[in-house]
Amino acid sequence: MNIKQQRTESLLQEVLSLALSQLQDSQINTLIITGVKCSKGKQSAEVYIEGTDISPNERKAILEQLKKAQGILKEYVLNSTQWFRVPNLQFKFDDTLHCVNNLDSIFAQLEREKQKKE
Repeated sequence: MNIKQQRTESLLQEVLSLALSQLQDSQINTLIITGVKCSKGKQSAEVYIEGTDISPNERKAILEQLKKAQGILKEYVLNSTQWFRVPNLQFKFDDTLHCVNNLDSIFAQLEREKQKKE
């Protein structure tokens, strides 16, 4: 990945975080964006949201709300960045933290079992 794309993704993550925080919907204005992955040419962008403590039903509702707010978010990005065009935003939940916590608990369990055998 080149530097220009990294800068674009970083700026988009920062601006979208600010845009989300200013929305009136309490269900989505507290979401944490963990990363953004833009396609070449900025046609589309996958926006990753921290989803560790969010139930599947809530996830579906949140994605619907984000889909409805996409126009407002794109307008905010345009005004903040002075870009000519904003990529189509696709929101996805990032479960990396949940996976890391699961791995940590597995390693801790293995360590306890190892100590019992000694």
